[in-house]
Amino acid sequence: MKRYAVIIGNFGSGKTEFALNTAFRAASEGKKVTFVDIDVINPYFRSTERKAELVAAGIRLISPNFTTSGVEVPSIPAEIFSAFSDDSNLVIFDAGGDPVGAIALGQYYGYFTQVESLDVYYVINIRRPLSGGLDENLEMLGKIQGVSRLAVTGLINNTNLAHETTVQDLFDGLEVTRRLSEATGIPVAATLGLPEVLIDFVNEAAGIGTDFTYIGKPIELKRYMHRDWERYTDKGL
Repeated sequence: MKRYAVIIGNFGSGKTEFALNTAFRAASEGKKVTFVDIDVINPYFRSTERKAELVAAGIRLISPNFTTSGVEVPSIPAEIFSAFSDDSNLVIFDAGGDPVGAIALGQYYGYFTQVESLDVYYVINIRRPLSGGLDENLEMLGKIQGVSRLAVTGLINNTNLAHETTVQDLFDGLEVTRRLSEATGIPVAATLGLPEVLIDFVNEAAGIGTDFTYIGKPIELKRYMHRDWERYTDKGL
């Protein structure tokens, strides 16, 4: 069955990192993947910056018009409609990072209602502005669902401070994610983290009897969205 995954979240939540990791993991398993970069709001740290890696992995990439060309125009290509009819096993939509960005998803609502398997993930990083607590996330989640017209099916705890992330950050994110899950009835699908932090978090959580219902599936991340010197000298920021 063809699967669709829509990944949304506030700026800095790590939704693009999660989307890229999901795409590369599926491609490595021999699945045919289409990746739709539908972020027309944020010109920085967008998935299309990893076009060379995506193409090399055999992943079909659909991007906003003019992306990475130096001309930032919020223009969505008609090619996106083909994602609903191609022969991919998995189609990933990396959406804009706020309610304004999620508006772009709304125009495809009729197509999403026709698919058999659709997951909509809301990624949470409580270390980012407007995402630090239950009330902020309830407001953000409600607005994003309202404008996209898509119901979130899973919460993702991706609380981090990049390379400074600690196990305590994930536990703090767990608390907010748990409360959001209880308030909305949306299950926690996963907890994300770099391997060295995630492993320690899982072990500590198990040791103190944490309810893994609110941790979901632990998923190790590889960092793709970072600024490296080689890429900077080649393409700039």
